[in-house]
Amino acid sequence: MSSSKKVIVAALIGNGLISIAKFTAATITGSSAMLSEGIHSVVDTGNQVLLLYGLKQAQKPPDELFPFGHGKEVYFWSFVVAILIFGIGAGISIYEGISQVLNPHAIESPNVNYLVLGIALIIEGAAWYLAFREFRKIKGERGYMEAVRRSKDPSVFLILFEDSAAMLGLMIAAIGVYMSSSLGYLWLDGVASIFIGFVLAGTATWIAVETKGLLIGERANIDIVNGIHSLTADFAQVNKVHEVLTMHMGPEFILVNISAKFSDTATALEIESAIEEMDRAIKASYPRVKRVFIGAKRTPATGA
Repeated sequence: MSSSKKVIVAALIGNGLISIAKFTAATITGSSAMLSEGIHSVVDTGNQVLLLYGLKQAQKPPDELFPFGHGKEVYFWSFVVAILIFGIGAGISIYEGISQVLNPHAIESPNVNYLVLGIALIIEGAAWYLAFREFRKIKGERGYMEAVRRSKDPSVFLILFEDSAAMLGLMIAAIGVYMSSSLGYLWLDGVASIFIGFVLAGTATWIAVETKGLLIGERANIDIVNGIHSLTADFAQVNKVHEVLTMHMGPEFILVNISAKFSDTATALEIESAIEEMDRAIKASYPRVKRVFIGAKRTPATGA
């Protein structure tokens, strides 16, 4: 099982169990913040199912209709996850919170909420640590924010964002329950629910922004583009590399299109041989490059 899949499965199991506990606690205590947290966990569970589906679909081989494969399924379903978090998770949480603020009611048996929130925090913390550990392997020497921006596999950082939002939501819910039940500010339970909704909305927006570029055709990281440019320019038959265009067709599939000017002294056979060598060299140096197209132009060796 791939590292991305392990992270998603762990989060799926954790959120499934947590959602049951949260809804049970919300039913017993009548807490709006706990109900919002239950909705949050259900949405997260559904999201992980969609991500697993996207990973499975992305592994389908190329066919006549999709000659470059189905790798972008991962990006599509990641974007759908962002929409669901925003529309369902944030929307319902904010609505429920406003209802509680306008019509506050006392929380019964608040200790049940504290128990469930504590257990949930432990489970979410374990899932977060697993996602964070896998993300650290991916980020390498780059900073965390740079690694998120440059990552071409949204599944791991998406789970990391979800789990971070979940842990923050749990702390907000605990504060809301305490302020409402212990201090008597009944409406603060609804305020906590609204804040949980804002956390989910912010998380969804961030995920949508990070996955949008990949969905519509983002290039490979600049070090890969520059490396391919330099590698191609080093061939004796190449007079000038006009441009190197790349696109991620999936986390592990880069499409490369090169426009190069070849020396006028190079024969057709030499150009053909050089193109074949370039193809092999690029794929050997950058294993994620699966398809290379090279457009050849012939100009005088001393020309631009």
